Amino acid sequence: MTAARSEASFVQTLPGRYYYEPAIYERELARIFSEMWVCVGRADRLPSGGMYCAVTVGTESVLVIRDRDGSLRAFFNVCRHRGARLCSAASGQLKGSIQCRYHAWTYGLDGRLLGAPNVLDLAGFDRATYGLFPVALEVWEGLIWLNLAPEPASFVAQVHAPILERFGTLEPFQRYHMGDLRSGTSITYEVQANWKLVLENFLECYHCAPMHPEFCALLPGFKSGQIYAGDESASLAEGIEAFSMSGKASRSPLPGLSETEARSYYGIVVSPNVLLNFLPDHLVMHTLFPTSPTTCQVVCDWLFAADEVARPDFHPQDTVEIFDLVNRQDWEVCELTQLGMFSRAYASGGVYVPAEAHIRELADFILSRLA
Repeated sequence: MTAARSEASFVQTLPGRYYYEPAIYERELARIFSEMWVCVGRADRLPSGGMYCAVTVGTESVLVIRDRDGSLRAFFNVCRHRGARLCSAASGQLKGSIQCRYHAWTYGLDGRLLGAPNVLDLAGFDRATYGLFPVALEVWEGLIWLNLAPEPASFVAQVHAPILERFGTLEPFQRYHMGDLRSGTSITYEVQANWKLVLENFLECYHCAPMHPEFCALLPGFKSGQIYAGDESASLAEGIEAFSMSGKASRSPLPGLSETEARSYYGIVVSPNVLLNFLPDHLVMHTLFPTSPTTCQVVCDWLFAADEVARPDFHPQDTVEIFDLVNRQDWEVCELTQLGMFSRAYASGGVYVPAEAHIRELADFILSRLA
């Protein structure tokens, strides 16, 4: 007779209200997304001078602009005169300056105030005082990261910590040359679930066998619900050539990978909003954006070697199809879970089984940031 498992091996989740309560969501925006470095997308979306995108970080609209010299700059999307929003479109091309539609105050791509009708020549007016407010910006491995904090914490410490935890050193990660890869396809998903449910789902594979049979056929190690830690990896099944719907390879592994890496899958979460999937011939990157207490947006980029993307016959659908299917399966169960968060039966939360117990680290991270 098998002894019943002790309840002590089951770890408590966050209470249900953490996944829908507006006050908690507002604190997350203030304490996490307004104080940490947040990824807002790939730098190659702004390839030439004058191009911009407007992104939401925490509760703020931020302009990210490619200057004429090729550098990237970020500013609050707010005119210094009366607070009008400067750019309403999600992206666009500037002609060399940014002009407020309200009173025509004009700013250079570097944020300097260039023009203010009937004001610039007034005695005592110092145009240097009225430039756009800058936002801290870093480009890392082809990704744009912003930080709204007056004194941002160490960028390197934040982004390197999960890589070092996963691999022990930066070298295995660097072999993928992520910053040199190019996006072959990008899909944006609107998910009717709290952003933390998406993160929790990514962090475990207890659901993989029932929810992802196609995924497990390619990576059978996940059928048991195992999560690979340290430098461990999930390996492609015998007879499977590549992570594609057919299991057949249509491109070579990324150059520089070891023999083991050329048949392996690794996953990493770079808090607070980047999920990285390392595969033999490409990477899949999810960038997560909270949009309300009960919804989020996930931008998924499939990244390939630049010379592959440049080929006239490049066609990534073979591998896009399988991860798009996995994504949609995940969003379905995240949305079903979101519905349960409102129930009085989940008011005190649920449990993580032993295979999911590590997710409690995310819950504790959230609580520590909100404290």
